[in-house]
Amino acid sequence: MDFELRNLKDFLTLYNQVTELCFKSCVDNFFGRDLSSDELRCTDNCVAKFSNVNQRLMKVYVGVQTDLNQRRMVEFEAQQAKLQEAQKQQEQTQVAELAPTADASLTLPASATESPAATDSGKLETTVVDSVI
Repeated sequence: MDFELRNLKDFLTLYNQVTELCFKSCVDNFFGRDLSSDELRCTDNCVAKFSNVNQRLMKVYVGVQTDLNQRRMVEFEAQQAKLQEAQKQQEQTQVAELAPTADASLTLPASATESPAATDSGKLETTVVDSVI
């Protein structure tokens, strides 16, 4: 609804500008109600020229706007790729920081581990060391 209202406002503004421009440049006789043949020809040419110029400008604008939109999309995609890469690096950093603490928590306390003990024959024998409660 708002878009339609804006379009109507733009159209009326353009119409008023054309009317004023062509009236100022073409109408010079206020003695009659009707336009003379010269005034009619002038106003027709004025409106036609304004319309043609407006159409050409719109074609150029559409072409330029398309190029601008494509550039913006490329820049946006590059920016998104950089953000995704930064997120991946941040996640990898967090995983790397957590990895050593995860390994350390899996080790058993020294009091509950087996310790090697030497026997008379020179072989190592393992014995369980009980922790004192």
